[in-house]
Amino acid sequence: MSNTAPIKWAQRSDSLFITIALPDVKDETITLTDEELHFKGTSEGKPYEVNIKFFKPIDSKAEGSTYKVNPRSVQMHVMKIVEEKEDEDDEVFWPRLLQDKLLEKNQVKIDWDRYVDEDEEEEGFDTTGMDGMMGGAGGPDMGGMGGMGGMGGMGGMGGMDMEAMMKMMGGGAGGMPGMPGMGGGEGGMPDMAALQQMMGGMSPSGADIGADDADSDSDDEDDLPDLE
Repeated sequence: MSNTAPIKWAQRSDSLFITIALPDVKDETITLTDEELHFKGTSEGKPYEVNIKFFKPIDSKAEGSTYKVNPRSVQMHVMKIVEEKEDEDDEVFWPRLLQDKLLEKNQVKIDWDRYVDEDEEEEGFDTTGMDGMMGGAGGPDMGGMGGMGGMGGMGGMGGMDMEAMMKMMGGGAGGMPGMPGMGGGEGGMPDMAALQQMMGGMSPSGADIGADDADSDSDDEDDLPDLE
């Protein structure tokens, strides 16, 4: 005999968000019609089911009516049939989820994490990633994580692959290009003589600028008057 699955729900003016609060759901079947929702599945080795009739008819074939099986629950986004209000007394927000008040009291709870008052509604539910189709078996195919590409095409590096990076870096751990003796092949200390020779041709921070400063200081001393 199947157990009755607990349900949480919240709403907006155009849709419902229904959560079947069961972890690790397997072998699920979900059937949605304009008036009813039927669910069967197993959770932690026990069979569960849901058979409910909505307070009002919904649009089961709308593009936004989707579901997703998560590790801790099954979530459903169901579109209402939105009708133009003829007067201010027409209800856009439902007073409850089910037609049966007693079943609602025993089986359904408000999803306070998604709840908003009718006069405070600003936007619909966030359904990012909920691209399953109602009535199918199993959750939607999540595919791969977008924007990651491969290791050879990281953003901001011009699509450079690892081989090109190694060539640019001087062929590996031996050292940076144009810097002889930096690291040898064994990760040792740089050859200071070679480093000084290389830096002697660099400007403005090379060794030659130090020599120019020394000459300048010498010329200044020649120009000083003799002390009496």
